[in-house]
Amino acid sequence: MSDYLLEESPLSSGAIYRLFCGTICPRPIAWVSTHDRDGNTNLAPFSFFNVVSVAPPVLGFSPLLNGEGQPKDTIRNLEQVPECVVHISGEALVNEMNATSASLPAGEDEFALAGLEKVTMPGLTVPRVAAAPVAFGCRLREIVRFGDQPMAGCLVLAEVVSIHIDDAIWNGRHVSVEALKPIGRMAGSDYARTTDLFGLERPT
Repeated sequence: MSDYLLEESPLSSGAIYRLFCGTICPRPIAWVSTHDRDGNTNLAPFSFFNVVSVAPPVLGFSPLLNGEGQPKDTIRNLEQVPECVVHISGEALVNEMNATSASLPAGEDEFALAGLEKVTMPGLTVPRVAAAPVAFGCRLREIVRFGDQPMAGCLVLAEVVSIHIDDAIWNGRHVSVEALKPIGRMAGSDYARTTDLFGLERPT
C-alpha cells in the first residue's frame, strides 16, 4: 500500500496523469468541434468530460495544456468564437474520432483529415459531424484555468442550446444503449465497450 502527501512527496505530472487515467475510468469522450474567427474548423476528442448541470443544461470538458504549457486549438478557438458542438460518437465512429486526436498545425481541418462531412448545427455557426448520432450545440459559459504549466487543465463549461440525436437511439424518453454503442476511455491506447452491464436498485 502506498500513500502520497503531494506537498511533501510530489508525484510528477506524468505519473499523476497515468494514475488518473488508469483509475478514473471508463471516461466518456467529448468529441468537440470549434472554429476560429476566420472560420478554420477544429475537431478533437477529450476524455476529461461529463455533465455539470441539467437546469440549465451544462457540459464540462477539460483540455490540458500541451508540453510547452500552451493551450490547444479548442481553447484558442473558444476564446475567439464562444461556441462549440460536443458529439458522442459511439463505437461506429471510433476510428474517425481517434484520427482527430492527431496534433495538426493550427488552422488545419480535422474534419478533412478524418474524411468527415460537416453540417449546420441549429443556433450555432460551428458545424457538427454529419454522421455523429448525438451532438450537443453549446455556447461557452466559462473557461477556468488551473495554471500555465504543462498539463494544467482548462475547464470548459458549455451550455447546451440545441441537440441533434438519431431517432434510432432516442424515443423521446429513453436512449437505446444497443443502438448508440457508447464507448469509454481507459488508460494508454485502450477503450471500453458497455456490453457487460448490471443493475442495482437505488435505496429509498
